[in-house]
Amino acid sequence: MMSKNFIKIMLFIAGGIGAYGMGSFMYNMGRDMTNMTKAVEQMTRDVHSMAKDMHGMAGNMVQMANSMVEGQKKMGDDFANVARDMNVMTHSMVSMGRDMQGMGSGISQMNDNIKTMNGSMAHMSNDMSIMNGSMSGMRYDINKFTKPENIMMPWLR
Repeated sequence: MMSKNFIKIMLFIAGGIGAYGMGSFMYNMGRDMTNMTKAVEQMTRDVHSMAKDMHGMAGNMVQMANSMVEGQKKMGDDFANVARDMNVMTHSMVSMGRDMQGMGSGISQMNDNIKTMNGSMAHMSNDMSIMNGSMSGMRYDINKFTKPENIMMPWLR
């Protein structure tokens, strides 16, 4: 038989081993809980930092969207100006074409006028030649009348 003391000692040893096991378990669980708490705290800081970064990114995206809207409006205005200027330029080119056609007609008329003028000048030149011949004859006749001695005595000339 086992003595009562032996059973008490065995129970005491078993209780000590159980207490040691339970103490170790509790100690490790406490340490794990502390690590988990630190990890959760770090995650909280990371999430807070991420939220702050996301807020900044959202602000940047809003600014970028506003810039894009503004840029599209300016581009639209620029394209409208280009279209208006192209329209004006097209009308100017049409007008210039009409003016060039009118100028071509004017040059054609001028060429006809120059041709007529050349004919008139040739006719006038011919008339002047005839007049010069007539004046030459008149000079001879006038000379005869201003110096009658030449008519009466032609050998004195």
